[in-house]
Amino acid sequence: MEWCKLWVLIKNYLGFTPLSSPSTQAVLDLASKRAAIGPQDLIARDLNPNQLSRLAKRGLLVRVARGLYASPDGGASENHTLAEIGRLYPKAVVCLLSALQFHGLTTQAPFQVWLAINVRSWKPTRGGPPVRWVYSSGQAHSAGVEVHELEGIPVRIYSSAKTVADCFKFRSRVGLDVAIEALRDYQAGGGSLDDLWHYAGICRVRNVMRPYLEALG
Repeated sequence: MEWCKLWVLIKNYLGFTPLSSPSTQAVLDLASKRAAIGPQDLIARDLNPNQLSRLAKRGLLVRVARGLYASPDGGASENHTLAEIGRLYPKAVVCLLSALQFHGLTTQAPFQVWLAINVRSWKPTRGGPPVRWVYSSGQAHSAGVEVHELEGIPVRIYSSAKTVADCFKFRSRVGLDVAIEALRDYQAGGGSLDDLWHYAGICRVRNVMRPYLEALG
């Protein structure tokens, strides 16, 4: 009898739980609601974290980065990549082309996710979607950050007004034509000029943006 109890404990520790067990279903249900899950998500719910790799080997989960797994059922939203990024790099801020795409201010479809981090921060590397890093500091980094919940994950994204100002600041990287298109779409969508002018001051691009604002009326 004691050996039977010991074997049950060993199986539970190693994650040898039946695919139809309640704990397995709980893991799969959690994965279906989030962009990605990791060991800490399971530990917080008294579930065995070893199930993650086991379920991935059986095709019920997909490993998207080191220590992170996602549901392969194709139920992801259009912002699934940003949700993954929010989980991988919670302190970074989605910026420039990726923020423009999120706010619907560009026709560009970047293959990398543009992320801003503080100049004093180490550039993290965790795998996952390809990332293009942008360094900033002070208010230019901290101002205009919004938190959007995407697939249950909080994702830090610059506001539309801050993003347009950033595009003029980093026009050598994204292209002046992209910045002008973003400005035109921002105005056409009824974006606040007061907000835009505020962030243009923070980004020190008021003199750069002024002629384009006047030309667009």
